[in-house]
Amino acid sequence: MGTPDLAYVGIAVRDVDAVSRAFGEHLGLARRDGTLADGTRVPLFGVGETALAVFEAGHAFLGADSQPGVHHVAIAADSPAAFAEAAGFNLSSHALTQGIDGVPQLEIDNQWTHGLRTRICAPVAIEGSASEEVERIDHIGVASADNEKTTGVFSGKLGCTVESTQTDMEVRMAIETFSSDKYGVVYHNRPPQPVGGLRVAFLSIGDCDLELLEPFDPEPGHADGAGPTPDQPGTTRGDRGAIGRYIERRGPGLHHLALKTPHINALLPRLADSGLRMIDTAGRPGSRRALIGFIHPAALGGVLLHFVQRDER
Repeated sequence: MGTPDLAYVGIAVRDVDAVSRAFGEHLGLARRDGTLADGTRVPLFGVGETALAVFEAGHAFLGADSQPGVHHVAIAADSPAAFAEAAGFNLSSHALTQGIDGVPQLEIDNQWTHGLRTRICAPVAIEGSASEEVERIDHIGVASADNEKTTGVFSGKLGCTVESTQTDMEVRMAIETFSSDKYGVVYHNRPPQPVGGLRVAFLSIGDCDLELLEPFDPEPGHADGAGPTPDQPGTTRGDRGAIGRYIERRGPGLHHLALKTPHINALLPRLADSGLRMIDTAGRPGSRRALIGFIHPAALGGVLLHFVQRDER
């Protein structure tokens, strides 16, 4: 089994029309409407080789737990049942249902994918593939409770390749000074103290990646003391806190979406000027030597999305 393709990424939002306008008018993505079995229309935006499907949060198609956010990924397969069987999933507890445009789909038990909602369905048609602002999906962020187990499923069973792994860690440096009227000033660096970290793994799927983010405490039980708060944006410690709180509230699963752009420092201020609420108006350092910048979730119906500018892998 080779690296699987993605049919689409499904997001659940509070206002489908407003979010669709943001994708179409502000990001220039081409739209086609798919249809569900009950007649509900689902906007589909082509982003690289993958579709981005916009659902109303709470719709029955998404199941019982459909809070706003990135909801599920759909792996493309001409025969979902054959693909699932080849991956080693037990089909006795799964039934084929109708997906977008009536294509057959299988919904994999979340326990088998360690919280990452996954469906297998026939490919979904899209109108366009990119725009001047967005080239493709860069990655789909996952709040992970165990990277090793999740990698075992998506790499070992589903055929995703491990693109890279890394450890993000924030440390605190303390400097002592000894000032003397006779001997001058002496500076002494204390050993660095770890204050927060993330284990990260990138798994290639389709033309993008899954970014597994597993929080860890490099010194269990240590006192944080003074320093940046866990809510401070743009820090490793803050990211660890955000992922940890997400897992506590909602369990492990899909956390955010990242779109690749060729010119982040032109795009972010333009989006702010257009009235979209932003977290960042200039790119800041991110993983894989990238510049990143976030739109506030309130601007996209509860979906956390950021842009990435980086060299091709």
